[in-house]
Amino acid sequence: MRLWTVHPGYLDVKGLTAVWREGLLARAVLLGRTRGYRNHPQLVRFRAQPDPVAALDVYLAEILAESRRRGYKYDATKIDRAARCAPMEETAGQLDYEWTHLLQKLAARTPDLHREYAAVARPDPHPLFVIVDGPVRAWEKTDKTAKRPARKR
Repeated sequence: MRLWTVHPGYLDVKGLTAVWREGLLARAVLLGRTRGYRNHPQLVRFRAQPDPVAALDVYLAEILAESRRRGYKYDATKIDRAARCAPMEETAGQLDYEWTHLLQKLAARTPDLHREYAAVARPDPHPLFVIVDGPVRAWEKTDKTAKRPARKR
């Protein structure tokens, strides 16, 4: 599950569709409608909000808006488009980490977009986020924090 800090306008079609579906899954988790993914680290920042579901709906409303700008037909009835929440702070380190991660995905999946975005030092964030100084979030699964498989003895 990846709920991107980067603006959805940078995502390729696979990325945008994935974040929509994964966001809907996250919404189901927050509503207690599924047993899987309850402890997923990507949910930490949404759970920290006064109304986590509203925050996720605001997040998904921008994904929906981007899909419509592209002519896609995501089902708007899946979210509360009237939901409101205060902007959420996210760190520059988190945004930078995700940008590097996205560029790697685009290099493999959509080389034309990768070439277009390669010169962007720091992308615009998703409109829900206000970027503040700080490192990659502790909840992020980086190469340094990923669990390594246990060695066989």
